Amino acid sequence: MAEHAHDDHDRDHDDDHGHDHGRGGHAGHSHAVAADADRRWLWSALILLVVFMAGEVVVGFAAQSLALISDAAHMLTDAASIALALVAMRLAARPARGGYTFGLKRAEILSAQANGVTLLVLSAWLGYEAVTRLISPPAVTGSLVLVTALVGVVVNIAATWCMSKANRSSLNVEGAFQHVLTDLYAFIATAVAGAVVLFTGFVRADAIASLVVVALMLRAGIGLVRDSARIFLEAAPAGIDPDQVADRLVDTDQVEEIHDLHIWEITSNQPALSAHILVTPGGDCHAVQRELQRRLREEYRITHATLQVDHVGESGADGLLQISSSSAAAAAEQEAREHCEDAHGPVHRSGPHPH
Repeated sequence: MAEHAHDDHDRDHDDDHGHDHGRGGHAGHSHAVAADADRRWLWSALILLVVFMAGEVVVGFAAQSLALISDAAHMLTDAASIALALVAMRLAARPARGGYTFGLKRAEILSAQANGVTLLVLSAWLGYEAVTRLISPPAVTGSLVLVTALVGVVVNIAATWCMSKANRSSLNVEGAFQHVLTDLYAFIATAVAGAVVLFTGFVRADAIASLVVVALMLRAGIGLVRDSARIFLEAAPAGIDPDQVADRLVDTDQVEEIHDLHIWEITSNQPALSAHILVTPGGDCHAVQRELQRRLREEYRITHATLQVDHVGESGADGLLQISSSSAAAAAEQEAREHCEDAHGPVHRSGPHPH
């Protein structure tokens, strides 16, 4: 996706990212990964959830409570997401080598997407079961539901606290944290349903609580699938408008045009950018490059930027012609610019912007 410069002063590859190729071979630089302390917190939350989930399934079938079984199913996805997060953290820590020039950074995105799809599938099944029980409700043991749900609230509070101590900048770690937090709300709803069944005999409260859990699972699943799909499709990170970024950069002193601009995410919270920069004839390419890097880093938190910097009219600058005062040269330049825009996307020029 990124282009390389034609001259030494046109090359920019942030020293902290990717592969550096030189006479001595190549070396891969990996991003910082979560510390071992983060893994210990995740393991603590995982053990709490798995132990309680096993007991909850037994009690759920004994009490004939779909709400408890729904909570257990949700806890299963929570446990799976934490386990996948642990695996993904190990994979992401591996240095870039061979054909994997970014390493295995997107392993966590695969984890997040798998977890989101599982949530959607489970929510569809549990939603169907809940509607069936609303129509023909079975007998539910309210006391078992209430006691188990209250224990679940305590367990989820402990698991949520453990996960809050971990580094939540990773999409799947944050997703797992949100799932555990959502499960906490679900257990509160189940406890309320158990109390209603116990004190009023309204057994449909169990199915209603299940639908609340289903709604929470749908919300979490859709969010994970959407966010991971944006990264896989190499969309611009949420909250970053490429047009605004281009307009901000083209206002830099000595910059004439910016085109062939791409902004995407390598993995969660690791945005990357590539662009072709044209500076005024005789302009200081090094100074422009440093200023653009500073703006990207400080204003947009983009630290991985590959910038091809050329002078306007310089040989190899995407066919753009030398600026000339003659009308024939101006017409030829305009035609070349239009061709470039058709081939590479919007061209951003210095000067007033319509928006």
